[in-house]
Amino acid sequence: MKAPKPAPSRVHRAGSAGWEKASRLIGLGVRARMVVVGVQQVRAAVAKGSVALAIVADDAAEHSRAKVLPLLAARRVRVENGVTAADLGAAVGRETTAAIAVVDAALASGIREALASPTA
Repeated sequence: MKAPKPAPSRVHRAGSAGWEKASRLIGLGVRARMVVVGVQQVRAAVAKGSVALAIVADDAAEHSRAKVLPLLAARRVRVENGVTAADLGAAVGRETTAAIAVVDAALASGIREALASPTA
């Protein structure tokens, strides 16, 4: 079964002001333990019902996407896309990562706002 590939609503290019701000907020969230990193941790957080926002890399392996996207859709968690695994990894201090989940509603709101800015 193939995971549904949501059409990117916008492309968040590394280097854009919106993505840079979102990236800094994500890094802050990781240090504050308000962001979980990796497919397994995202799945666990979604199962607990504590996810306010998820970001899934467009170039993540199909197997990883199949593990996380249906669960996120079933729980009606907003999913942002348009980033690469390398960009997402850089935001959390890793080489690459397929998915992250934000568990703090205020932080999720700030990240969504940064990604929605016209310069994103």
